[in-house]
Amino acid sequence: MKIAVVCLGNICRSPMAEVVLRDRLDGAGLDDVELVSAGTGGWHAGEKMDRRAAATLLEAGYDPERHRAQQWPVGDPETYDLVLAMDADNLADLAGQAPESGLRMFRDFDPEGPGDVPDPYYGGVEGFREVLAMVERTSDAIVASVASARPGS
Repeated sequence: MKIAVVCLGNICRSPMAEVVLRDRLDGAGLDDVELVSAGTGGWHAGEKMDRRAAATLLEAGYDPERHRAQQWPVGDPETYDLVLAMDADNLADLAGQAPESGLRMFRDFDPEGPGDVPDPYYGGVEGFREVLAMVERTSDAIVASVASARPGS
């Protein structure tokens, strides 16, 4: 299975989601799921994660160091089973650039309800903590969905 998580610049929300979701997938024994994050814009390509996003992840026990921003599409977009947009604008930008059957909002899986993952870039540390909380609970639900969709589950 191949999953992509996509936001605007790939330095805050989608890399946070990639780090947490990878942790959750590995913890569930689903380490064969291919996972990437990307941005619809390319102006941050090659850069590290936003320092506030990285600090928030570190504080929560995750390792943000491997991330480098990249622009969507990553490889052949048609090969992704699930492309998860962080907000409605990202979803609109991805229309026609991702397989329609697998294009969803990240928070479509959120047990607290669907909606946008707010962009914390122009705010303070609390915005990054709010995003992390959304990402953690939603990642748990995504992992449960992936696990239940596997043959023999």
